[in-house]
This record gives sequence, structure tokens and C-alpha cells, in this order.
Amino acid sequence: MSSYTTISPDKLARLIGTANAPALIDVRTDEDFAADQRLIPGAIRRSHQDAGEWSGKFSGNSAIVVCMRGAKLAQGTAAWLRHANVAAETLEGGFEGWKEAKLPLVNASKLPPRDAQGRTVWVTRARPKVDRIACPWLIRRFVDPNAVFLYVAPSEVVAVGERFNAAPFDIENVFWSHRGELCTFDVMIEEFGLATPPLLRLAAMVRGADTGRLDLSPEAPGLLAASLGLSRMFDDDLEQLEAGMTLYDAFYRWCRDATGETHNWPTNKAKP
Repeated sequence: MSSYTTISPDKLARLIGTANAPALIDVRTDEDFAADQRLIPGAIRRSHQDAGEWSGKFSGNSAIVVCMRGAKLAQGTAAWLRHANVAAETLEGGFEGWKEAKLPLVNASKLPPRDAQGRTVWVTRARPKVDRIACPWLIRRFVDPNAVFLYVAPSEVVAVGERFNAAPFDIENVFWSHRGELCTFDVMIEEFGLATPPLLRLAAMVRGADTGRLDLSPEAPGLLAASLGLSRMFDDDLEQLEAGMTLYDAFYRWCRDATGETHNWPTNKAKP
């Protein structure tokens, strides 16, 4: 049974992907991580050995700590975090408990190299519409919450990627791009191992809006309209991305929690 300092895998799974998800800190030893180089979606790696040094960076926030089985490493790290004014809990059963529950895991080997601050860096074409907002949302909510996105002239994406050690996406002839009928958002879900029912539903919407095949999802025309509207509202691509994060938060929560809900008028209409 969970205590006030632990959280169950099922409860954590409901928090991941939402705007207010806690920081998820993986403190497995290097040996344990080498044996299974996957991460709970959104987790960042930190060493338990210097928790006293980095714990202050999370001050005032909430965090979940994950070790192999939810024992000494997670418990000790969470205690350090609470000492630094962090509302810290440990994952019940740890990484092994999450695996036993058959919940999604991200293959860390698919991630691009991190910069000096531990962030993945990505680059794509400026003036985003659909895929180039949807993919950053997916990455920040499920892969790397601190990811950096560079929007540059289309002709310079590959060169910028090479010079600034950034992973290019949503352009032709790169790994993170369209494949056949799939758009880049689909590819990222597949490659990162995030094929949950809500994300697959959202992927159909994104694919329909991004490729002009609006018949793929009844919601695709609405997503396209909202995306094109945002592109007209913002001259700054990063401001558009921040607004787009809220847009995709809303669509994701609908995909996950509200597809069976309807809204009718008038409110006092008698039920048959």
C-alpha cells in the first residue's frame, strides 16, 4: 500500500504527460541502467551519490524518485530532496515495479546526445504548423522535459544540427521524419515506445491535420484549424510553441479522458 511518501505506478502513469507532472528522477546505478537502458517516460537521470548538490535545483517543486526497486537509493534521495524543500516521493516497486505493470518505457538509446546542462537539443524548420509543434510537445511531456528546440531557416536545418549538436526533425532525409504514410509524430511515438491508446488516437489527429488527410480522424480538421490559427497569432516560433503546448495538453486529455463525453443544449432538456 502506498504511503504519503510513495506513489503507485498506476497513479504516476496518470500524471505523466500532463502539464503539472512532477519531476521524475531516475537514480538507478550505472550498472543497473546499463542492464536495461530504458526510462520511465519523462524521467531524467541523476546520481544518488551527489544528491545533496543537485537537490536544490528542484526546490519548491514536486518530484518522484525511481531506483531499481524503490528501496534505499530512492528513499535516501527523496529524503535529500525533502531537505531541499522538494515535495518528494518514491515510486512503489521502483523501475522493476513499473516494468511488471507493463507500463511504457522509453529507449534511452534513441535519444540524441545531451548538452552540458543535460538537455536534448532538436532543430527543425521555422514557422511551425502541426508536426513541428506536436513533436516538441511529445518530447517535453514524455521524453525530456527540459528539451531545447531550435527553429531555423529550412535550408539550414541540417547544418545547424551538425554545428550545434542538435537532432534535426521533420525535414526530408533524416531519421526523425515522415515515413511512408506516417508523419514525424507517428515515428516518434513508435521509436520511443509510447504507443498507448490515447497517444495513438492523438497521432491519428496529427497525421490527418499534417498531411491533409482530414478523413483520418473526425477531430483532424479542428486540430488543423487551431494550428493554423496559432501560426497567424505568433511571429515568434517559441511563443507559438508555448501556446501550442497548452493546445496539445487539451487534445491529449480529451484523447485520454473525455472521448465518451458529450455536450448538449439546452441544459434542461428532458432525457428520453
